[in-house]
Amino acid sequence: MALRLIEIFLPVDEKDRIQKLLKDHKVLGSWQQELSEGKILIKLLLPAEETGAVLDLLEKHFSLLQTEDFRIILLPVEASIPRPQPEEVPPDHKESQPEPKLESKIAGISREELYADIQGGAKLSWGFIVLILLSSIVAAIGILRGNVVIIIGAMVIAPLLGPNVALSFATTLGDIKLARRAMKTNVVGIFTALLLAILLGVVLTVAPDAPEMVSRTKVGLGDIILALAAGSAAALSFTTGILSALIGVMVAVALLPPLITLGILIGAGHWDMALGALLLLLTNLICINLAGVMTFLARGIRPLRWWEANIAKKATRKAIAIWTSLLLVLVVVILLSQRG
Repeated sequence: MALRLIEIFLPVDEKDRIQKLLKDHKVLGSWQQELSEGKILIKLLLPAEETGAVLDLLEKHFSLLQTEDFRIILLPVEASIPRPQPEEVPPDHKESQPEPKLESKIAGISREELYADIQGGAKLSWGFIVLILLSSIVAAIGILRGNVVIIIGAMVIAPLLGPNVALSFATTLGDIKLARRAMKTNVVGIFTALLLAILLGVVLTVAPDAPEMVSRTKVGLGDIILALAAGSAAALSFTTGILSALIGVMVAVALLPPLITLGILIGAGHWDMALGALLLLLTNLICINLAGVMTFLARGIRPLRWWEANIAKKATRKAIAIWTSLLLVLVVVILLSQRG
């Protein structure tokens, strides 16, 4: 069972409200410590799936305290002794218990924890640019040599997962500031890789009939399904807290190789093939972000306050409409190009 520890700093005269607020929530442990200057520290041990609802409840009731006396800190718990035991259902109640919903079977994390995990990927830094350059060089060598192992190595280190997931997440929340940061980081990363690939295409000898290059200049409906699956898997990995290199590889499969292929072909002057790589890249970008937004919505990611929710709903609808329209246009172009 995944656990979280919530530390709440409050004025001491507010401590009685905590018990009333949490009476309907599963709290595995609760501790209080009086501090100096009329403050109190309350620690709550909770299952991870309860964290989001509890944090929302506490913020709604205590955020109006415009004072430094109020602070909530969320900490992950690696282990707890004694181990928390699952609730036992009496034998005579087992048959009458309804089947739990699918959402309750999938452990999730709170919106604040999710925001903290994702916003780091939207940050534009020198480390991000260096990783883009390194992964681009590795991918270019792998594509030119036709070496799949080298290409996979580039996919592992490619940091393109972060800004794309952050853009989908920001769209779902209607967070304009985070969306702009994610978009800026994404654009800088893509153009950095593209410019380097163009330079490599000018300098190096390029064989346009190389298998690894040809395969990334053709796009079909199967590539759309791959990109949709990658975007959904990336968003799901964040919301469930199951972060693994495999998800990053899936997204990098859909973005980095066609991006590098596009740049190399432009640098070498093979414009017809470059158009195919561009179509694949655009299709994958659109599908990843569309699937990410839909997955975050399905996982119940919403802003806390109603006026923020209204803004987020409008932004999400517009984003889904734009991504879907662009995808339909690309599908038409792909089908026409296949017939041609």
